[in-house]
Amino acid sequence: MITKKQFENELDLIISNAIREDVGEGDHSSLACIPIDAKGKAKLLVKEDGIIAGVEMAKRIFNYVDKDLKVETLINDGAEVSYGDIVFYVEGSSQSILKSERLVLNVMQRMSAIAKKTKEFAKLLEGTKTKVLDTRKTTPGIRALEKWAVVIGGGENHRFALYDMIMLKDNHIDFCGGVAKAILKTQQYLKDHNLDLKIIVEARSIDEIKEILAVGGVHRILIDNFDYDGTREAVQIIGNQCQTESSGGINLETARKYAECGVDYISSGALTHSVYNMDLSLKAVE
Repeated sequence: MITKKQFENELDLIISNAIREDVGEGDHSSLACIPIDAKGKAKLLVKEDGIIAGVEMAKRIFNYVDKDLKVETLINDGAEVSYGDIVFYVEGSSQSILKSERLVLNVMQRMSAIAKKTKEFAKLLEGTKTKVLDTRKTTPGIRALEKWAVVIGGGENHRFALYDMIMLKDNHIDFCGGVAKAILKTQQYLKDHNLDLKIIVEARSIDEIKEILAVGGVHRILIDNFDYDGTREAVQIIGNQCQTESSGGINLETARKYAECGVDYISSGALTHSVYNMDLSLKAVE
C-alpha cells in the first residue's frame, strides 16, 4: 500500500489543482464586492441525515487558501449526523472563506456520501469475519479522497493504484497465456526488479483456483463472479493457503450472503461509483 507521505502528497495535489481550476486568476465575484480586510464567519450545515466525512480535508483546504483561517470543529469525521447539525465554524478573511467554499462543499458532499454507503456495507457484515474493500473504480483525480472516505465509513482500502500491488485479472491471464504462466512470470519479474509487492490473482472457475494454488506464492485469490455455492466451495478448497476475496456486482442485497460463505473480503465498486452527494451547505453567520 502507499505510504502516509505519498497519500498526503496526493491530497496536496488535489487541493492545488482544484483551486487552480476553480479560482484561476482570481475570485472576481468576491474581489468586486468584499473588502480585502473584511472578516467573517460561516458554518457547515447538514441538510440530510448521514455520515459526515471530509472535516479534516476541509481544514487542509482552508489552511491552503489562508493559514489564518480558524476552524472550530463540533462534529468529527465518521460521526452520524442529522438534518440541522452544524459540523464546524470557520472564521477569518471573508474573501478566503468564499474562495474555499465550493471546494470544501464538493469534497465533503462526495466523501460523506461514500462514507455513508460504506457504513451500510460494514453494518451488513457485522458478526462475520468479512471486511468490505473499495476498488480502483474511482473518480479520476480524487482517488485519495474517495478511498479516505471508505476508511471513515468503516471499510478498508484495496490497492491504491497499479504500482502498489500486483493484481492479475482475466485480461492479464488471457494475454499471458494462462493463469499459471502469468503467476510464474510475475514472480520472476518481482525478483528481477527487487520489488516487494503482494500478488492477487483473479479466478474464474474452481479449476483456475486449483491451478493458482498449485503454483503458490500468491497473497489472495479473487473469487470473481461466483454464485454462493461456488464461493463456499472455493473457500473450502483454498482454506488457509491464502486470503480470499469475492467480487463481481456485489451490492447491499447480496453482500451478507457472500460474507456468510466465509470469504475474508468483499470488494465493491459501488462504494465509490454509485453514490449521490450528501446535501451540505456553508452559510454565513450573521
